Amino acid sequence: MAKSVLLCCVLAIACAVAVASDPGPLQDFCVADFNSQVLVNGIACLDPKLVTADNFFLSGLEKPGNVSNPQGSALTLATIGQVPGLNTLGISLVRIDYAPWGIVSPHTHPRASEILVVIEGTLLVGFVTSNPDNKLITKVLQKGDVFVFPEGLIHFQQNVGYGNAFSYSGLSSQNPGVVLVPDTVFGSTPNIATDVLAKAFQVDKAVVDEIEAKF
Repeated sequence: MAKSVLLCCVLAIACAVAVASDPGPLQDFCVADFNSQVLVNGIACLDPKLVTADNFFLSGLEKPGNVSNPQGSALTLATIGQVPGLNTLGISLVRIDYAPWGIVSPHTHPRASEILVVIEGTLLVGFVTSNPDNKLITKVLQKGDVFVFPEGLIHFQQNVGYGNAFSYSGLSSQNPGVVLVPDTVFGSTPNIATDVLAKAFQVDKAVVDEIEAKF
């Protein structure tokens, strides 16, 4: 009896670990109906009779994004907004292009883990563990290398080569969300109080004002 109970517990834990970030689908598919007025945790389903192959299709990920911006990077998304058929499936994809020495700013995905594969170039990547350790886990990746960023942890990418680079990332949510640390801290609306940020970062208020002006 005890062995049976133990086996059930192990199986329950294994099943729990296997669950993706998003709830599992209860039907073959639930193509997002962006015109629906029904409020649900996600997007309401389009009538299956109206579903076509185009609801599961996206083209254009072979095209480089525009990296002429201060970060020197560009994201081309394949999330529920671009592929309605992803609704309830718990996955999405993004192409990331990098100019030489371009970065993807430190950020988190509140609803997804991420697996990145380098297609061209050399990338420095890393994530930071949570308090109290705040340990930096980092590695330089070459073409064909894969790296995983755990859900919710701050992470970043940088092209450390002299030519353009790009990668693909798979995420364990149809809508992973992104919280860019610099934009969130220094570009909120309204702004976080200057004295709060000055004390948090242990700098003069004038430094905070200067940084906020850039966002």
